[in-house]
Amino acid sequence: MKTDRTHAPRIAVIGGGTGLSTMLRGLKKLSRDITAIVTVADDGGGSGMLREDLGMPPPGDVRNCIQALANTEPIMEKLLAYRFTEGRLKGQSFGNLFLAALNGMSDTFDEAVRRMSDVLAITGRVLPVTNENVYLAAEFSDGSEAVGESHIADFKKGTDKRIARVRLIPERPKALPEAVRAIEDADMIVLGPGSLYTSIMPNLVTDGIAEAVARSDALRIYVLNIMTQDGETEGYSAGDHIEALFSNSGEHLFDWCLANSREIPAELAKRYRAEGAEPVEIDEEAVYKLGVGLLRAPVAGWKSGYVRHDPDALARELMSIYRAKSHTRVYGEEG
Repeated sequence: MKTDRTHAPRIAVIGGGTGLSTMLRGLKKLSRDITAIVTVADDGGGSGMLREDLGMPPPGDVRNCIQALANTEPIMEKLLAYRFTEGRLKGQSFGNLFLAALNGMSDTFDEAVRRMSDVLAITGRVLPVTNENVYLAAEFSDGSEAVGESHIADFKKGTDKRIARVRLIPERPKALPEAVRAIEDADMIVLGPGSLYTSIMPNLVTDGIAEAVARSDALRIYVLNIMTQDGETEGYSAGDHIEALFSNSGEHLFDWCLANSREIPAELAKRYRAEGAEPVEIDEEAVYKLGVGLLRAPVAGWKSGYVRHDPDALARELMSIYRAKSHTRVYGEEG
C-alpha cells in the first residue's frame, strides 16, 4: 500500500444502491481519490429491462454512483435522473439510457462506465465489480432458494427464515482487475452502507474482491445500516450483519464498524415499524467477539422523510476515523 499521510487518503468503497451513492456525495467533498466498486446483479426495474433487452449489465447502481460523483450543472443532474412517465419507456431513467448507449459504443461495460465518467467529469472513479452477466441467488435457512435480486425480498417476506448465504450465477465470476488494484492501493476501504445481501454481498462473492480486502493493510471499516430491511434483515442486530458478511465471504473483512448514534424521531420510527423495519440493535458484546471495534456517531438524517445516512456527516466521520485509526491494522492491535 502506497501511503502519503499529508494528503487525503486513497479510498475504495464497496457496495451499491442508494446507500453507496449517498455516501459518495459527501466523500467527494473531502477527497478526490475515490474508487467506487459497484454491484451489477440487479435484475429489476429499468435496469432489469435494459439487461434483458440489450444483454448488458444493469446500469442503475453504477449510474447512481456516477451521478453522485459528477461535477455538473443542475440541469444535467436533473436530466440524468429524469424518468419517462409514459409510453414504452415509462419508468426508465435517461441516465440508464445514456449509459446503455455508451455500452453499445464500447467493447466492455467498464469502458462504457469510464466514458460516462469522463463526460460528467466525476471526482474519482466508478467501477463495475465485474464485466460478466451475473444474477444473484439467495439460499435460505430452510433449504429453499430464490434466484434474481428482485425476487429475494418478496420470497422472504412474511416468513421467519433467514438468508443463509448468497452466490452469483455463474458462481465466483472474475472481479474487474482494476477493482482489485484499487483495493490493493487504498489507504481506507469502506464497505456499505447499503442492503446487506443485495448491495454489498454480491461484490464479495466475486473472485478477487473479498480476498483483496482481507489481505489489505488499509483502514477497513463497515458502515452499518441505520434500519433493518424488510425482506432481507428484519430482526438483525449489528453482530448479525457483521457475521453474515464474514461467513458469506469467508474472510475477516474489516476491523471497525461505524454505527449511527442519533435517535430516530418516534413518529418516523413508528412508520418504519409498520413497514417491517426498525433501528438496528447495537449488540456491543457480539460485535467485539467477532474481532471488530465499534464506533458510534450521529450520522443519520431524515430531511426527505426517509431515514438515510447524512452524506456530509458520514464523510466527516469517516475522515476523522481515518486520522485517528489509520495506524491500527487489527482491532485492539496497535502498530
